[in-house]
Amino acid sequence: MDSQTQYLPCVSTMFWFRLFVTIMSLFCPCSGDNGFLHAYSPGDIIIGGLFPIHLNTNRTTTPGPVSCSDYDFRMFLHTQVMIYAIREINRYTPRVLPNITIGYDIYDTCGDVTLAIRATLQLLDGQSDPQSCLLPENIQSALPEPKTKVVIGERNSEVSTAVARVVSLASVTQISYAATSELLSKKMKFPTFLRTISSDEYQTKAIAELVKQFNWKTVAIVASDDEYGMYGGYRLKENFIEMKDICIEFIDTLPNYFSQNTSKTRKKLDELVSKIRKSSAEAIIMFTKDVNVDVIMEKAIQCNLNRTWIASDAWSTSSKISAMPGIEMAGQVYGFISKRNEVPGFKDYVMSMFNGTTNYILEHYLTHYSCANQSEENSENNCLLTNSQQGSKQCLDPNCLPHYIDHDESYNIYLAVQVIVEGLRRLLKCDNQQCQESAKFTALELLTEIRKVNFTVNTTHIFFDPNGDPSFGYDIVYWNMTESTRRTHIKTIGEYWPDRKIQVPDDLVEKMSKVTVSAYNCSKTCEPGQELKRQNDQCCYQCVQCANGDFSLGGREECKRCRKNQYSSPKKNECLNKTVEFLDWSDTFIIFLSSFEVLGIIITIVFAILFTVYRSTPIVKAVGGYLCFLELFSLLACFCLTFNFIGKPTKASCMLGLPFFGIAFSLCISCILANLLQILVGFNFDLKIGSWLKKLNQPLAVVVIVSGIQLALCVPWLYFHPPIPGNQTLSKSILLQCQKGSTGFFVAMLGYNALLAIICFLFAFKGKQLPDLYKNASLITISMLLFLVIWIIFIPIYLNLIGKYKQAIESAAILISSYSILGCHLAPKCYIMVFKKEINNQNAITEYIRKHYEQKGITVVKS
Repeated sequence: MDSQTQYLPCVSTMFWFRLFVTIMSLFCPCSGDNGFLHAYSPGDIIIGGLFPIHLNTNRTTTPGPVSCSDYDFRMFLHTQVMIYAIREINRYTPRVLPNITIGYDIYDTCGDVTLAIRATLQLLDGQSDPQSCLLPENIQSALPEPKTKVVIGERNSEVSTAVARVVSLASVTQISYAATSELLSKKMKFPTFLRTISSDEYQTKAIAELVKQFNWKTVAIVASDDEYGMYGGYRLKENFIEMKDICIEFIDTLPNYFSQNTSKTRKKLDELVSKIRKSSAEAIIMFTKDVNVDVIMEKAIQCNLNRTWIASDAWSTSSKISAMPGIEMAGQVYGFISKRNEVPGFKDYVMSMFNGTTNYILEHYLTHYSCANQSEENSENNCLLTNSQQGSKQCLDPNCLPHYIDHDESYNIYLAVQVIVEGLRRLLKCDNQQCQESAKFTALELLTEIRKVNFTVNTTHIFFDPNGDPSFGYDIVYWNMTESTRRTHIKTIGEYWPDRKIQVPDDLVEKMSKVTVSAYNCSKTCEPGQELKRQNDQCCYQCVQCANGDFSLGGREECKRCRKNQYSSPKKNECLNKTVEFLDWSDTFIIFLSSFEVLGIIITIVFAILFTVYRSTPIVKAVGGYLCFLELFSLLACFCLTFNFIGKPTKASCMLGLPFFGIAFSLCISCILANLLQILVGFNFDLKIGSWLKKLNQPLAVVVIVSGIQLALCVPWLYFHPPIPGNQTLSKSILLQCQKGSTGFFVAMLGYNALLAIICFLFAFKGKQLPDLYKNASLITISMLLFLVIWIIFIPIYLNLIGKYKQAIESAAILISSYSILGCHLAPKCYIMVFKKEINNQNAITEYIRKHYEQKGITVVKS
């Protein structure tokens, strides 16, 4: 495809754009007090300029003529900075651009997208002169290379976005001095856009860092729905989410009509002020245009909100807002502004009444907005806006203009001119004597060279990254509102650089860090043992006591868990080491328990001696004969096993405890069961039942079988899952105790002993009707009943008890069970042996049986 064919789409596009400009011009005035200002100066190379000298228009939903309002003196001075910088370049042309004159073509966009596009199309048309207004002299079908190959502006991100889309059609470079939206960094969408101010990506990081540095915990964000506010608000939200400990109470988005005095605006404003008034936010971040802030601050003064505001660069140095009467009633203001510097010589230039320079924008100011001398002394305090003679406008004494020179956007405009000149110098290959190339070049060639610039202007080193953004920092400003002066002094208190290093006065940071409770009753720091927590899903944090097992050193520290071997102090401010607990021999309860264990052993041995001495007497035979010695041995083993539960658990002591108690006690009960069978066989005269009982009356076999079953349960328990030493972590201690190993075997062991006790109880209860001189069956009934009651009481206590005395309860249960048999079954027999010897003979037993049956009317034959 040849070049002419490639050119056709651009020709068609430009044709329709020009037609649009022509139609729009028919409905828009070009002159008058509210007209669109335009200043032009011829030159070999023309630099376009787009500035919102008026901040608003009367645009409504109804089509019609559009006029501009809200003349801004600072914006007027911005145009003069550009003119001054170009003038200085031309004055020193022999040293910078020999034999080349730079001209300018500057338009007032009124901050309106449509008007800015019209002005941009006029610049691209290359037909500008002071008389042409905005209407082209003719509409050409060809697309010539535009005479204006570079444009400075616009100020607002929303307007700059629209302009960037238009100028990219002709590859014209656009350099904004104040548009900070991150959207404009996307080179696929805006390939020709550059700027001399940092992107909002860094400004939002700077704001988040300031909030963190000042120990603010809750913030609110007010943004506008244009490119500047939407991207800024979104990035702020992301930054605060990353910081985690900073809460956004609300984000409010202002509609595009907010700066207009309408019923919708008033309703939205009332809602916003109400929301701020009820908010617990420690700082209100206003990321929107100054015209919107103007409306909000006016209402804030009326309502005496007295909050802390964080200003974005759009209004942080606004002379109009800072000069509002009663601004101190709105509260304190911190703000961010691109690194400030003074345009060399510009203040003297303004004070000398522009040193004889003339241009239409300057003439317009002198004609319509210049007042006579306001006072004999034009001090800073007296340089206030007053009503002009017409009464509908505000005017300013020209001698007061130096007080309206800012050091941020003005310097950025100055930098933009210097960047363009450096690009031209590189493109035209100029030295101090001459330029090797002619002034005829394309806009794309100039764009390519400007993107490559890397040089220093005064003390500012400037270059562009791949996104067309410079690497500048920010000044942090504070509005010093003193009662002694009528004006607010905006002073720099710190700075921020893109490497996220923020610098603010140490005394201010220390002052902020000492604030423990905010003005809205939100805790900032806590006492030791407490932590900050949000209550009821609100941003406001309160101090809450740490839970058991947690501790905190206070301040902003969260509660942390103590280690497993530690517990938290009563105040939850430290961790204490847990004590190791077990059943110690010196414990009072253990001493008491041990004394009964020793006593049980002594009594058992004494009983064994007595049974040995009287082994041939009827009473010993009545208890089971040789089985009573096995019974006494098992009880002695039970008394001795209770000592295993005392002291530091070992593997041996744990294995000897419950399993061996189960075996020993089942042995004891099996002996009693064999004895009961002997009694029942001896006195039962039912032939069928008697025959059956005689077969079971094998004492040794009964003992072996009954105790053998328990042994069969306990041996696998000891082999596969034996009780072993373990520990249980309690709130303030570590309890050393024996773990059961297998709960199933443990339950089976106890259950089997309980079953044996029930069988014995039933047999004994049956045997109470038999003629038993020594009341064997009755006493066994009582002892078995006691055993069952003891273990029925023991089980729930054991399951619910926590602590070292849990094993003491096991020991006590075994002890009482042993004493129940020793006291109820064997002790009465020993008493008879010692004190009732007269009934410990065969004749006494025979006589007792005879009387028993005679009372029932049964004749007993003596053998």
